[in-house]
Amino acid sequence: MSGSLPAPLPWRARLALYLDLIRWDRPAGWLLLLWPTLSALWLAAGGWPGWHLLLVFVAGTILMRSAGCCVNDVADREFDRHVKRTAQRPVTSGRLSAREALAVGAALALVAFALVLTTSAAAVAWSFAALAVAVFYPYTKRFFAMPQAVLGVAFSFGIPMAFAAVRGEVPALAWGLLVANLFWVLAYDTEYAMVDRDDDLRIGIQTSAITLGRWDVAAVLAFYALHLVLWTALVWPHAGGPWFAAGVAAAAAQVPWHARLIRDRTREGCFAAFRLNHWLGAALFAGLALQLALGG
Repeated sequence: MSGSLPAPLPWRARLALYLDLIRWDRPAGWLLLLWPTLSALWLAAGGWPGWHLLLVFVAGTILMRSAGCCVNDVADREFDRHVKRTAQRPVTSGRLSAREALAVGAALALVAFALVLTTSAAAVAWSFAALAVAVFYPYTKRFFAMPQAVLGVAFSFGIPMAFAAVRGEVPALAWGLLVANLFWVLAYDTEYAMVDRDDDLRIGIQTSAITLGRWDVAAVLAFYALHLVLWTALVWPHAGGPWFAAGVAAAAAQVPWHARLIRDRTREGCFAAFRLNHWLGAALFAGLALQLALGG
């Protein structure tokens, strides 16, 4: 009948859309958040933090990254339809409504908040700031020349949250680590922005790849260097030793590989560099965890 509503999707098809919405098949995104969060958790606890906090922060990281994808896709739906890589996302393509995507994101965030409630009052309090930054980030592309810096704060907030959960407070060390991690986010998200630079220039949004222009590759390498130097300087007094040094060396050895991937600024090379970035964070975490467990 003319004007009738379309038939509702079968539950399996709708679930598939939800999983696509939260990038379930692309774990690189939540791994980028997870490794610095786990490093902070181990550092705050002086070693193994216990199963409870480990499960809270692993699940919470995945849930909040997934919720962030929902908010980001709603905020960017008018831009994403003009970008080759994002044109077929569920909200952008019209397969999911903005309202439904936000409902999914809210449900995921509420589950994450329920997990935080099992930790400490300080972690609960800081979770509101973390949520505010995550929601604010997608809109900064409209007016801020380096929105990746805001993303850096959002993607690094697991660090103070971990300290708050373990110690009931956020020391200066946690904020220093957040700043150090921000430079890593600037590195890998500039690589990500380099993938879409031509499309972003055409539609008029701001990214670090556009702002940095021909200095983009040099800036990415400088961001990596700043991250590794600051992270090492901050962690060393608390977990310095051969295992941690080996982790830093393994992370640093990946930087020339990234330089090779992005030097020609091809979409494929820049996207590969972004997707593989979580190995750098994994190396730093492994070195720290082994040092605390075996270094004495």
